[in-house]
This record gives sequence, structure tokens and C-alpha cells, in this order.
Amino acid sequence: MAKRVHIKINGSECTAVLNQNRSALQFYEKLPMRISMTRWGDEYYGDCGIAVDLEDDARVEMDIGELALWPQGSALCIFFGPTPASVGNEPRAISPVNPIGKIEGNSRFLKKLPSAVKAEIDVG
Repeated sequence: MAKRVHIKINGSECTAVLNQNRSALQFYEKLPMRISMTRWGDEYYGDCGIAVDLEDDARVEMDIGELALWPQGSALCIFFGPTPASVGNEPRAISPVNPIGKIEGNSRFLKKLPSAVKAEIDVG
């Protein structure tokens, strides 16, 4: 059965379904957590204190609503549109990340949030 997490960012809430990989399991085992996140284009990222190695499915091109762990920065990334690294309208990480899940439903609410946010993440 897929693991779900509840995400609250600046008063807005959503649920995400986690992938079944090592990075997603490491993330899930660290919950609950509070993270200060910074906006980079249409991506939020913040140090979540989880050190991971690149997995076989690591990549830079992401889908809207995807969550990932960035090994270089021990950071959680939430993608919701183009970033400065994008070559089109797709979300794109600055370097390979490990996809760990995806927001269920619409993630457009993230576009309305400020450049710095606080995220609370717990088992869903």
C-alpha cells in the first residue's frame, strides 16, 4: 500500500503519495518535520537533513507536483512549474534528484505563495 504524507505550507494543505524507493522510505521515516523552504522559479527547496545517494531513477526533468530529494543539498524539493534551469515549461532541477512522490490533485496553489515558506510534513 502506498504511503501518503500530509503537507501544510503557509496555511495551504495537500496530500502526496510517496514512491517505493529508498529515498522515499528514508524521508517517511524522518516524519514529522518542519522545513524552511526557498523558492527557485516554480520550485521550493529546503534542507530536510536527509543525506541520500543518487538512485537509479534520479533525473533533472520533473513533473508538476513531484517531490524529490536533492543529494547535493540534503534538500526536499517540490516542483510546480518551470525553474531557471528549465528549457521549456517543464520543471527542471539544477542537478539530478531522487523522485520520492507526487502531490495528489492540483499543486497550483504553490504559485501564489511567497519566496520563503515554512512547510510542515507528517504521515498522511
